[in-house]
Amino acid sequence: MAIKGKVVVITGASSGIGAATTRRLAQAGAKLVIGARRKDRLEDLVTSLALAEVVYQVTDVTDKKQVQSLVNLAVEKFGRVDVLFNNAGLMPLSELSELKVNEWEQMIDVNIKGVLYGIAAVLPIMEKQGSGHVITTDSVAGHVVHPGTAVYSGTKWAIQAIMDGLRQEQAGKIRTTMISPGAVNTELYRTITNEKKRQQIKSDEQTSGIAAEDVANAVAYAIDQPNNVGINEILLRPITQQR
Repeated sequence: MAIKGKVVVITGASSGIGAATTRRLAQAGAKLVIGARRKDRLEDLVTSLALAEVVYQVTDVTDKKQVQSLVNLAVEKFGRVDVLFNNAGLMPLSELSELKVNEWEQMIDVNIKGVLYGIAAVLPIMEKQGSGHVITTDSVAGHVVHPGTAVYSGTKWAIQAIMDGLRQEQAGKIRTTMISPGAVNTELYRTITNEKKRQQIKSDEQTSGIAAEDVANAVAYAIDQPNNVGINEILLRPITQQR
């Protein structure tokens, strides 16, 4: 498999899609450097993958220096970076009239600036290597807006622009992929502070959401392609999700 031996950096790796992708790629023989804010979760994940080549570092993606340090760890440990999976994200949904400006700023910091910090950290390395692959978790919300998703969708629309710009600027050298899931059964609903909205999303995701492992398989598929093939976006939903 094309995954075996590749050096992969994953942010937001302590749970959900990030943790599932770590396990999936470890199984395929990748060398992994994972980051997130929750040290205990990272330690447990690494311990569960005792036979894999995986190291972790506590990382807050809103801090450019911490993101750079995570990428530097990959170079120090394994000599290169083949794939960056920008996966850290927040989804505190609310209607604009609720004026949860602090939450808007958090989403911008994590969902947009965190992705840009990841790109800034790996781009010089990948340009020097003459190869690389940047993958970012986008969302169906980057295609469709609902009441209560305006700012969250805005951050995901921004990812569409950033990633396609990267694709065009680095054509022939660096591959880019957006992974755009619909409802996924993860802990992301916990970032919603609107109680009614949180319970609604929790119910929807736990009842009919796809598994984090399904998204991890999509990430693995994108990586596991010949070097001349770019999977620019994978859009996946539960079959029951209409929009």
